[in-house]
Amino acid sequence: MTPEKTQSPIRYPSDLIDEEWEILQPIFDELEPYTTGRPRTTDLREILNAIFYLNKASCPWHYLPTDFPPYRLANYYYNKWTDNRTKVLFQRSI
Repeated sequence: MTPEKTQSPIRYPSDLIDEEWEILQPIFDELEPYTTGRPRTTDLREILNAIFYLNKASCPWHYLPTDFPPYRLANYYYNKWTDNRTKVLFQRSI
């Protein structure tokens, strides 16, 4: 018996599809290894979806819909990734 793959619901046109996340997940696992401290409780895919939503909607951070992680957390990761040059991943054409 093989485990069935569950599809993530696409809420917005800017959300990552499963195939895109399958490509990005190993990259983030390598760049963002979580080895010390508290376990991460927010899915990085949701953080990326929030960043892509903001990029597409061109709205302020605090206008982020509530079904995304808190805007301060998304902003934290965005600033962290742009500071360490992970921003190349954000050049996704939607």
